[in-house]
Order: sequence, then structure tokens, then C-alpha cells
Amino acid sequence: MPILDFDPIRDVWSSLAAGYDRLVTPTHLWLGNEALRRAGLTNGMSFLDVACGSGALSLPAARLGARVTAIDLSPAMVERLAARARQAGIDNIETRVMDGAALRLDDDTFDMTGSQYGVMLFPDLMAGLAEMVRVTRPGGTVLVVAFGLPEEVEFMRFMMDAIQAAVPEFPDLSREPPPLPFQIGRPNKLRHRLITTGLRDVRVERLTEPLRFTSGQALWDWLMYSNPIPGQLVADLSQQQQARILEELDARVQDRAGNDASAVLTSRVNIGIGTKRD
Repeated sequence: MPILDFDPIRDVWSSLAAGYDRLVTPTHLWLGNEALRRAGLTNGMSFLDVACGSGALSLPAARLGARVTAIDLSPAMVERLAARARQAGIDNIETRVMDGAALRLDDDTFDMTGSQYGVMLFPDLMAGLAEMVRVTRPGGTVLVVAFGLPEEVEFMRFMMDAIQAAVPEFPDLSREPPPLPFQIGRPNKLRHRLITTGLRDVRVERLTEPLRFTSGQALWDWLMYSNPIPGQLVADLSQQQQARILEELDARVQDRAGNDASAVLTSRVNIGIGTKRD
């Protein structure tokens, strides 16, 4: 009997890939470039992007002249990244389908290893971080970009406020433990995790990422394709309840926009950078 090739995490990310590439990746390219600048990526360096999605970190790295290896569990995501690279005339990105928590790569290989909004979603965060450190050469750099706390991420707060206005009995997000996207939302926690995995000279810098939305529908679509968790939050609600949430979301976006064409929602972001010990 043949073994069925079924991985629920891979498959759910593959189902989001088209929308993620269209709506989400373009909003994070600026952040990828800024994080790489702060980490010190330069022309000619070898760079590994873990949980690459469709390229918000890989594409800026390639444009900076790095030799990029981009890995993701989802074949659909790496296909989207490869297509973006071809369209842009970028030929210094190699894409591979791979589990970021069990990298099929040699020890001490890359000058820099990074993950933007990727490893923060791993159920076993420490396994993902340990693998990033393992494949980085001694003296090389590890870069992790992750969301701050839920209350510092306005798109999440907008969504939860809209849900609770439409469904008053809906529970708020858990604080302990927080949802996976926010598991290293505290800068000190991210710093401690990076030190624990074998890095020195660890620092966590903070910046604010602006996201612009023209309507509640635009924000809803972005949320639903950004990762599986928003969809899971509303999966058990009726169509009528979801329609009511969308109305509430649109009212909040329009109120923030005022006389402008769009609303800017901000996210506090942690940029963790460390050096692998010799």
C-alpha cells in the first residue's frame, strides 16, 4: 500500500500561497530589506532564508548581492518565490522544499541565516532556532524577525475588536501562552531564546512596520492569507456572524482612514540578531 504524502501544516500553507503572495509578501519587502541592513548582509555572502514564504526576505537579500538559499515546507510557496525571482530577473536564489525544524543542510554552511515571520510560527520554536544556528558558520549571523506582543500589533487588535463587537461572548486571545505568532513578542524572551541556542552578542532591535488598508474587506483578506490562525479563529462562526465582523472591521478601518484613502495600521516588530560562537 503506498504511503500517503499528507502533511496538514504544509497543505494549509500551500492553500494560502496564492493569496499570501499577492497580498502579504508585498507588504513585508520593506521590512526584509531593513532587517538585512541592520544584520549586516553584504554582497557575496551566503544567506539561508528559513520558512521563506514567497520571498519578502529572500528577494531583498538577493538584491543586496547575497547567494540565497530559500527553504519552505510548502512547495506552493517556493514556486511562488521562484516565479517572483524569474519575473524580476534575479538568478541568485536557490529554492528548496524543506522543514525548517529539520534542515537537510550541512553544519556551519551559511554566512547568515534568517527568518522573517517564519520561525516565530513553529510549534517547536527552539528546534527551529537550533537548526538555524547549526547551519550558520562560526562567526556568522542569525537573524530573526518576529511580531511584538498582540496589543502592539494593530491589525490583530482591529480583528479581535471587530469579532467581539459582532460576537460579544467570543474570548480574547490567550496571554499565557500567547498564540504562536506572538510567542517571542517580548524582546527579552527573544533575546534569551537566541542566547540559549548558542549565540553571542545578541541584540533585539525594535521598529514599527506600517500596513495600509483601504477597506475592511482588504484587511480581512490580508488577515486570512497572512497565516492559518485568523481563519482558525473564525472557522466555527456562522456566515452571518462573519458578515457582521466584516461590517465592524470596515467601520474601524474607515474611522482610522478619516479623509484619507486608506488606514495605516502599525505593528511593533522585534529584530533579533546574534553571532554564532566559534
